[in-house]
Amino acid sequence: MIKFIDRLLDRVTMYRLILYYLLVLLGVAGILSTFGLLPFSPISLLFTTAFLFAACWVTNTIFAMTFAVPTNTESVYISALILALIITPVAPLKSMPDMYFLLWVSVLAMSSKFIIAINRKHLFNPVAIAVAITALTIDQAATWWVGTLPMLPFVLVGGLLVVRKIRRFSLFFAFLASSLITILAFSILQHDNILKTMQLTFLSSPLLFFGFVILTEPLTTPPTRRLQMIYGAIVGVFFAPQLHVGSFYFTPELAILIGNVYSYIVSPKAKLVLRLKEKVQIAPDIFDFVFEPARKFAFAPGQYMEWTLGHEYPDSRGNRRYFTLASSPNENNLRLGVKFYDQSSSYKRTMLAMENDSEIVAGQLAGDFVLPRGINQKCVFIAGGIGVTPFRSMIQHLLDIKQRRDITLFYINRREDEIVYTDVFERARQKLGIRTIYTLTDASSVRRDWQGKVGYVDKQMLREYVPDYKKCIYYISGPNAMVTSVREMLVDAGVSGDHIKTDFFPGLV
Repeated sequence: MIKFIDRLLDRVTMYRLILYYLLVLLGVAGILSTFGLLPFSPISLLFTTAFLFAACWVTNTIFAMTFAVPTNTESVYISALILALIITPVAPLKSMPDMYFLLWVSVLAMSSKFIIAINRKHLFNPVAIAVAITALTIDQAATWWVGTLPMLPFVLVGGLLVVRKIRRFSLFFAFLASSLITILAFSILQHDNILKTMQLTFLSSPLLFFGFVILTEPLTTPPTRRLQMIYGAIVGVFFAPQLHVGSFYFTPELAILIGNVYSYIVSPKAKLVLRLKEKVQIAPDIFDFVFEPARKFAFAPGQYMEWTLGHEYPDSRGNRRYFTLASSPNENNLRLGVKFYDQSSSYKRTMLAMENDSEIVAGQLAGDFVLPRGINQKCVFIAGGIGVTPFRSMIQHLLDIKQRRDITLFYINRREDEIVYTDVFERARQKLGIRTIYTLTDASSVRRDWQGKVGYVDKQMLREYVPDYKKCIYYISGPNAMVTSVREMLVDAGVSGDHIKTDFFPGLV
């Protein structure tokens, strides 16, 4: 069942999954309201959602044109849907203050991404900052109505799928544990009925929706797992509804804004506007894109960034992608290795058509898929196809700093002509003793004098080249199905799960 779910999740991007999730919640809310299970009419819900959609889209378009930056259409839709799920629906044109509230919160949410930003990086969750400002300025606040008992099953099931897709369970559970401990502590101090408090927290509060959607918003979360867990714990403390300073009580939106401040402090600060220096075809359907940054850019080998490419008429997958940096931090250029397909998205088609000096925006540096600190730790890299890019970054870095490590790289491809970066791996073999074992899975295409292996990496191949394989740390990068099968093979071979790291970033597909 889990594998089936993962296969379904692989077919949609992170942003698209969240969009579907929010649409389903609104659809369910419309049905429930029809039967009187929610305190508003389906007409009010439909009107409010449509109004927020229109107001957010118009505002975002105006600001994007003013600041001459690519528009993230999916982000606009997601923000509008979240607002529709946390602001009580209003009857069409019945109350002008309510209409003003909807317009004002939409303008604030979209404009905050452009105005409350430093070096093109926005500081706060757009929805949270918008409803926080309206609460302070016009005394109109979000009710977080989605956190009600009739909505709970749908919030829970869809939310778990989202968190599984983006693999943010550690962040979510750090938040959940922190908030529950804080709420429980206040209940004990105030002599409240603990059981009733816990029931209200889970059944009649936005706790789960907030954790699944608002907390995990990728652009304002820290870059690594440890920092994300700290971030979740901080937000969880301030989420507790009993927490207050005098007569001032904290709200969910204020909790996330406090967390955003912490995230900004510990995260890379800027977005980069990069110009294409060179585009080189390195395999039949793989190209190297080389960008020259205006200044030196620090990152750890193996990390990834979000890349926004503005283009007309983006398809349903939008104009953002996550790519691992294939370059070493010691190189002057930023390098991406990108695979293209016959049925490529509008983003990939536009990227393939890029010419020298074409611009792209890179931001949100993140990722824990980095070399271990101890240089004596034995490592095994297992790459599938273009999943070799983080290993090119790591190995080139080791060449640059002349650091020897005990590393064995298994590099899996269907055919020989799909193999890339052999120059780097050969230099690493000669100068650092790093071994690369090439293996092909399409046996019909293997030439007679092929010197590598044939087939997938299995226990036998592992034992052949790494006799002490249980002492190694494993890094796996490639298509999700390949990563999953290799991980299962390693665990079955007796490798501890703590010794296995997999490359993952939001929007993996």
